[in-house]
Amino acid sequence: MARKPTLTTGKLEELGIGKLAQLVLDEADRNPGFRRQVKAALAGTSGPEAVAKLIDRRLSGLERARGFVDWDKARSIRDDLRSLIDTIAAELGPTAPELAIDRLLRFIATHEHVFERIDDSSGSVQDVYYQAIETVGELVQRLSGEDIQQLPGKIMASLGESTHGYLCDLTETVVPHVPKETLADWDAELAKAIEQRQTEEADRKPDRWFYSMTSQWEDMRQTIASARGDLDLLVALEQKKPPHIQDTLGIASQLLDAGRAAEALDWVRRPGRREFGIPQDGVNPRQVSMEARILEALNDKPAAQELRWRCFEKSLSVDILREYLKRLPDFEDIEAEDQAYKLASDHAEPELALQFFLDWPRLDLAAQLIVAHRNHWDGRDWHTLPGVAGLLEHEYPLAATILYRALLDNILEQARSKAYSHGAKYLRQLSLLAKEADKDLPIGMIDHATYLVDLKKTHARKSGFWGQVSSQ
Repeated sequence: MARKPTLTTGKLEELGIGKLAQLVLDEADRNPGFRRQVKAALAGTSGPEAVAKLIDRRLSGLERARGFVDWDKARSIRDDLRSLIDTIAAELGPTAPELAIDRLLRFIATHEHVFERIDDSSGSVQDVYYQAIETVGELVQRLSGEDIQQLPGKIMASLGESTHGYLCDLTETVVPHVPKETLADWDAELAKAIEQRQTEEADRKPDRWFYSMTSQWEDMRQTIASARGDLDLLVALEQKKPPHIQDTLGIASQLLDAGRAAEALDWVRRPGRREFGIPQDGVNPRQVSMEARILEALNDKPAAQELRWRCFEKSLSVDILREYLKRLPDFEDIEAEDQAYKLASDHAEPELALQFFLDWPRLDLAAQLIVAHRNHWDGRDWHTLPGVAGLLEHEYPLAATILYRALLDNILEQARSKAYSHGAKYLRQLSLLAKEADKDLPIGMIDHATYLVDLKKTHARKSGFWGQVSSQ
């Protein structure tokens, strides 16, 4: 079979200018985004100002647009926006980074207007704006001293009143490349703006909620404070926030890194921002890990280890156990590990214990746990149990059989017809595992042949399922 020709610059040059020009024209006729890129490249031959003028026309059109974009046209709009970003970066970025940044800021400022016109449930259009922010971060590094001093003012003029959050994202992207003197001036302007806005908003009725830009501006001040190494200001700004949204662990970490362990201990023990899905029971593994490190910095290693073990007892956190064992003397860690296994095996929540044994990993103990709690597993956990069964079926067929039966029983008992194909697959796996699984059946668990007879008797009328079984 002949190899396809590789496209390289040298190969394309062999086509000649005329042939290449015709190919470009043909693609430009088919692809509007490509056509605009070609026009921008041609304008670039007249200098960056000509390119900027062309881009400004596209930005003006974007700002003026009013019609709602149907879902089937959302992809083309996204591609058009991405093409605009690529054009700015490629045609203006190398020769005139200050002009490129001005256009990128103007583009980013269109986000609220664009989001009102398009259903972006997939987030693909938002990603284009993040791409623009990243591009600004790359181009900032090419700015001269005077241009970089003007950057904070340009950012505030373009996005200073936007509510979506891109202002904070942009700040995080650019501050590592801005001189500390300029950052200090930026912080002072933000502090003045916050004070003025809070004075203006003080007369608003307290029983009516309203959004205040001061929250974003204060977050920006913290980003700037961190970049300047001003930990005292960072902590002071965090202290002003309501307790339930304070980033207590983040502040504690920075204080610990700065050698201020006593202050870090105070922060790590505050309630602070709630982590999604993590109960506030005092044994959050991430919080415990941080607090234990702080206690060790304060030369209280026994308290740190006690805290870690107490956390493991409740959470069965693999990371916490590893931290605990790592700090034990030689040979003591072996005994402690065995103790951890026993604790997990006897834990009140078998699901938590199973996840621990899978993560450690000790698949043999995971299999033992499944068998010991064979009537506990819920077939509704279809998002996790099939993967666990598949992981165990070769070495621990009995444990896999228990999980596959739980999954199949639930599908048939609930008559979930859309899942019958999965149920048929589970039954096929059960048949393959039967010879080995039936050797070690615990008391009260029937063999595969009996299970199949009961299945056919109980669910004889589910023809859709048995049809799937026959077809596989």
